[in-house]
Amino acid sequence: MKFRKVSAAATTALVLSLTATACGGGDGDSESGSGGGDKIKIGIKYDQPGLGLKEPGGSFSGFDVDVATYVAKELGYEADQIEWVETKSADRENALSRGDVKFIAATYSITDERKEKVDFGGPYLLAHQDLLVKADSDIKEGTDLNGKKLCSVTGSTSAQNVKDEIAPDAQLKQYGTYSECIAGLQSGAVDAVTTDDSILAGFAAQEQYKGKFKLAGLKLSNENYGIGVKKGDSETLNKINEALEKMVSEKAWDKAVQDNFGPANYKNEPAPKIGQIVQ
Repeated sequence: MKFRKVSAAATTALVLSLTATACGGGDGDSESGSGGGDKIKIGIKYDQPGLGLKEPGGSFSGFDVDVATYVAKELGYEADQIEWVETKSADRENALSRGDVKFIAATYSITDERKEKVDFGGPYLLAHQDLLVKADSDIKEGTDLNGKKLCSVTGSTSAQNVKDEIAPDAQLKQYGTYSECIAGLQSGAVDAVTTDDSILAGFAAQEQYKGKFKLAGLKLSNENYGIGVKKGDSETLNKINEALEKMVSEKAWDKAVQDNFGPANYKNEPAPKIGQIVQ
C-alpha cells in the first residue's frame, strides 16, 4: 500500500508538471500576423484628429485607426485584441525593426528612401499637400499667399516648399504643433495652414471647427499613405494588401472616409490600387 501511495503521488506531480508546462509554454502574445493570439500591437499617431487620435477617455479614433482595425480583423484579431502604440514620425522605422509593433498606419507616406528600411502595404489613401483657410478667406490660389502669414510645424518642409516654389513673399510662421497652427488660424494670427489635406480635413472636421475653415484644394504634392511592416515580412504584407482590397470592395473604405473627413467636405481621391504609387 505504501508503494501504491507513492506512485499515486508521483503520478499526480507529473500531471501537474505537464499541465503547468502546457499553460506556460508562451506568453500568449502572438503577433505572427496569422491571428489566434491574445493581442496585436499596431502603431498609430495619437495627436491627429480624423486620422489617429487618442480621445480623452482613452479610446482611439480616425481614418488610420479604422483602416488598421479592419486589417487587424482580417489577420484574425478583434478590436479588443489590439494594443495601440504611439509611433511618432521620427521613430516609425525603428519601431518596426525592433518589433515594437506588427504594422504601422500613421500618415506614413511611401517614399523610395523609406522603402529601403521597411516594406509597405497599400497605398490606402492618396493625399495632397494643401492649404486650410478660414471659410470666408479670399485665398484661392497659392500665389494669393504672397504677403500672407503661412503656418506649419517646426521641422516640416511644407511651408518652405510653398515659399520657394509658389509664393516667395509669404511670411512663414512655425509652431510646435498643428493644433497651435489651427488655433492661430482661428484667431487671425496666421492666414493659412499647410500640410497634407487629410490632416487638415481631420482638424476642420472637429466639432468646434465645423463650418469655420475650408480646404483650398490646391493639390501641391502627392502623398501615398501606406501601411509599414518590418522589412522582409512578406507574409504579413500580402495579408495586409488582401485586407485593403477587401475593405475597398466592401465599401468599408468609403464609409471610413465619410465618417472621419465628411464634415470638412474633404474631396478625397478614389481608393488607390495596391502598388499604384502616384508621383
